Amino acid sequence: MKQQIELIVNGDRYSLLVEPWRTLNEVLRDDLNLTGTKLGCGSGDCGACTVIVDGRSVSSCLTLAVSVSGKDIRTVEGLAASGEELHPIQESFIEDGAIQCGFCTAGMEMSAYYLLSHNPAPSEGEIRAGLSGNLCRCTGYNQIVDAIGAAAKKMRNQSKAGGER
Repeated sequence: MKQQIELIVNGDRYSLLVEPWRTLNEVLRDDLNLTGTKLGCGSGDCGACTVIVDGRSVSSCLTLAVSVSGKDIRTVEGLAASGEELHPIQESFIEDGAIQCGFCTAGMEMSAYYLLSHNPAPSEGEIRAGLSGNLCRCTGYNQIVDAIGAAAKKMRNQSKAGGER
């Protein structure tokens, strides 16, 4: 039997009827057409499906949609302030060559967002620890770590200038 849920995704409110066993990942991708959030392993091991729910980093493949009804959800599509610009994390991933096949990118960027939200000046070791739940088969991680370090600097500079994103 379907259940009525309310989701607030990237600032937009949605009212949906969903089966109680459907994951947040399925609802985001199939019902809301937010396909930036990927489904990799389906068991919470790869990080490709990482989203932020009420300020917490979660694996959307393991999270039932009904369990997040009424909560604030941020996906990779909601990182930038508008569709016309990129978030500093996204800019840095492009500038530092941290994107190859792109499959892990959304999850990596959301994990980076979570990390930088809690630690605006992480060390390389802290960045690597913050990415420990994310797998990438292409880049070897060095470019991703560099990109997150660069994004942290950009975000601190923007914050000092009063233009926080």
